[in-house]
Amino acid sequence: MLIELRIRDYAVIHDLTLELGPGLSVLSGETGAGKSIIVGALSLLLGERASSDRVRTGAKRAMVEAVFDVSDYPKLKAQLNDLGIEAEDGLLILRREVASAGRNRAWINESPTTARTVGEVGRSLVDLHGQHEHQNLLKKDTQRSILDAFGEAEKDASVVAEEFRALSGLEAQLKELRQHRRELASRVDFLRFQIGELDEANVQPGEDEALAEESGRLENSEELLGEATRIHGELYSAEGAITERISGLAQALARLKDWDSSLAGPHKELQEVYHTLAEVGRELGDYVGTVCHDPGRLEEVRTRLDLLHSLKRKYGPTSDDVIEARDRVRAELDELEDGRWDEDTLAADVERVRGSLASAADSLSKKRQEAATRLEQEVEALLPELGLPAGTFKVKLETFAEVRSHGAESVEFLVSVNAGFPPTALARVASGGELSRIMLALKAILAQVDEVPTMVFDEIDAGIGGQVASLVAAKLKDVARYHQVFVVTHLPQLASRARNHLLVEKSDGEGLAAADVKGLTGEARVREIARMLGGDPESETSQDHARELLAAGD
Repeated sequence: MLIELRIRDYAVIHDLTLELGPGLSVLSGETGAGKSIIVGALSLLLGERASSDRVRTGAKRAMVEAVFDVSDYPKLKAQLNDLGIEAEDGLLILRREVASAGRNRAWINESPTTARTVGEVGRSLVDLHGQHEHQNLLKKDTQRSILDAFGEAEKDASVVAEEFRALSGLEAQLKELRQHRRELASRVDFLRFQIGELDEANVQPGEDEALAEESGRLENSEELLGEATRIHGELYSAEGAITERISGLAQALARLKDWDSSLAGPHKELQEVYHTLAEVGRELGDYVGTVCHDPGRLEEVRTRLDLLHSLKRKYGPTSDDVIEARDRVRAELDELEDGRWDEDTLAADVERVRGSLASAADSLSKKRQEAATRLEQEVEALLPELGLPAGTFKVKLETFAEVRSHGAESVEFLVSVNAGFPPTALARVASGGELSRIMLALKAILAQVDEVPTMVFDEIDAGIGGQVASLVAAKLKDVARYHQVFVVTHLPQLASRARNHLLVEKSDGEGLAAADVKGLTGEARVREIARMLGGDPESETSQDHARELLAAGD
């Protein structure tokens, strides 16, 4: 619900704040006072293009801001969540600024956004009737949604949309499969070649490092054998070896320590050196027995290393990468061969879902046809009461060649307001007043299913008066039981039914026209109704008539 509208420096409005409540509110005033300008300012929050010539003379920018209470509208909260917007304390603030020169700006809850986003949110909050481009009911998508809501077919429409999405996805997979069948066959052949190559190689973790070390030993086996043998001999096995000489020195030092105990430490250390060198000598002796000069094995190692090097160039810098590639290629090959790309299976799924879609669309079409007939009857029954005695209303259902995401047919509202003329598209109704009354007939019928909380009517009273005006007023008040309704009007019959009555007045203070709005109650409201009746607002007769209207409207 719109609870506050603030307008600053827009056209003839300098600084204006409207506080609005639930139910039916009317805005009245002399012709040219600025009533429709207020509606025009509000339309900026519904996506109207901003024009710099609407900035008040002498001002740098115009501002329009609306505060909405959205706490009772869960579907709107879902829309806001999708946009990443949170309504604090259930309040939502939309604001646009129009610069006389330079960049225009927009906000939602003090966060900068685009005018388009403000318009999307605004149109979910306010349904404005008066300017064609801002009337949601003129859009075929909206008309279809209204018909589905009226016919309690929204769930059916949702099922059709889900089945259509499923079918589209399967058809896309099947198309891709058929388009890439040759590529897939080539891919399978290539993967089979790779897995054969990798399986045959049977690379082991760390194998490349181990083979590189073995290759180094084999390539240098002669030098390794010769040097190891020489060192073994000089250290341990040859006559006069180092260990033999150290042993003799240790024995001599053992005799000396008996005479001087301070030599016990050096003697012990020399013995440890002997044992260490003797152990090294024995190990070298064992090593010499293992060294093998084997040109055949060297060739095998080199061939294996060349193979590993080639595989690492293809699959990764290490043997571990080659092993991972083998597992990955096997998994992909299994996926391509395990039936997931089975064309027959996909084609069967497509036909199954296409049948489900056709069945769901047929059920939806039946509900729409039945709802269209009832809606035509109910709207046509109301049109004479709204000053359109020759009015006819039809719902055109045009079947598509194929089911689409929203069903098997398009939905369009057609209307004729003059006898003898065939119904045409709702958007082609020439008179704003006629269009608004047709909209009002729809709103009166659909009020309980339409989820837009606020409705604004700017030209609802064009070309009507007398009893028809009273009927229009009664219908608006009926709609206001389910929605907040805001009406710009010249009709006293309508103004007398309002819960809130606002008066627009224009003054020429300081040489520049300015519009202002004030709430009317009591005698002030009586005088305004008297003025709207066309009499002298100060005369007792006009005021008595006004009081009668107000009493009848309660």
